[in-house]
Amino acid sequence: MADRRRQGRDARRASGSTEGGGAGGRGGERGRGGSGRRDGRGDGPRSSGGFGERGSAPRGAGSGFGGAGERGRREERPPTRRSRRAGGKHGPGARSARARSARVPATPGQRGPGRPGARGAAQRRGPEAEVVAPPADVREERVFDDSMVLYGRNAVHEALRGPREVQHVWATRHALEEPWLAEVARDANAVDVNVVSDGSWIERRSGSPDHQGVCAQVAPFKYAYVDELLAVERPLIVALDEIQDPQNLGAIARTAECAGATGIVIPARRTADVTPAVCKASAGAVEHIPIARARNLADFLRDARETGAWCYGAEGDGGVPYTGVDYSGPGVVLVLGSEGRGLRPRVASNCDGLIALPLRGMIGSLNVSAAASALLYEIVRQRDAAAA
Repeated sequence: MADRRRQGRDARRASGSTEGGGAGGRGGERGRGGSGRRDGRGDGPRSSGGFGERGSAPRGAGSGFGGAGERGRREERPPTRRSRRAGGKHGPGARSARARSARVPATPGQRGPGRPGARGAAQRRGPEAEVVAPPADVREERVFDDSMVLYGRNAVHEALRGPREVQHVWATRHALEEPWLAEVARDANAVDVNVVSDGSWIERRSGSPDHQGVCAQVAPFKYAYVDELLAVERPLIVALDEIQDPQNLGAIARTAECAGATGIVIPARRTADVTPAVCKASAGAVEHIPIARARNLADFLRDARETGAWCYGAEGDGGVPYTGVDYSGPGVVLVLGSEGRGLRPRVASNCDGLIALPLRGMIGSLNVSAAASALLYEIVRQRDAAAA
């Protein structure tokens, strides 16, 4: 039985050596050929290789006749660390690996294209580069848009009445029923009023759903100068210490304008600016009351005291009753603190006195705009009584 199996195996080897031709490949000792099977049988056409040294046996054939032989075998080595990372010589990461090896080294004093190290700005920019700082006035300057879009009927109406330039007005047909807006639309010398059919367009143009069917493109808000407010005879100035809520700033501006205040002073930083939301909250009062920005509010209070004005800060705890102070002096500056922490210590120390409103309920504080209303009208009452 074993002899019969050996004879069959020899017969298969002999037939594989004559029929194991690859498609034009190299056989023999080099072991290059077609896509034959491991038993020596190729799948390509027969060639004239036969038993010669350059036969066309398939690669990887197990026999020496027409196969690869011992010299044709290539042992599979385990992948090294580099081949696992780069994917081998022809793997997916080979191109990136060759690109990393072909990088041009950086010149002394400069970094390559990789991640910059902690070597300082001079070495990263080169030995001859120098850092040029912007001028101080450029850093301090606050840049605003060339125009803003106001929304709301009162805000647009007061902008048309005030000194600010109004460039365009957009309104729905329902908003045109307002007498003042219909008059502007009929006036040929007035600003152009464009009628839109849908209020959603005005909402997209103004960026707010509280447009009430009308919006206007106007020139940017022009702030007043602090010196102009202090130069007025017997001024009544409202100073706001970092009021950051636009609704509060608008409500205070509305009350101050109605009470006949000279103007409002806000810090140059960390405060709400005059935006379309402030114009809407003030019902257009910002168009008629000067608003100035001080670089330092404590320094402004010191300058105001030097001109003869009296500065009173609103303080919930520790202040004297607001009715026990004489406001009939040559000038009054009412200082109101921020919504959360009140007056800052340096601002409070530059006030002549601290005043407080009585709180008889469970809530521990008033809204800053409500406190401004009560204090402003007490100041106006006393000043009117002293003038009479």
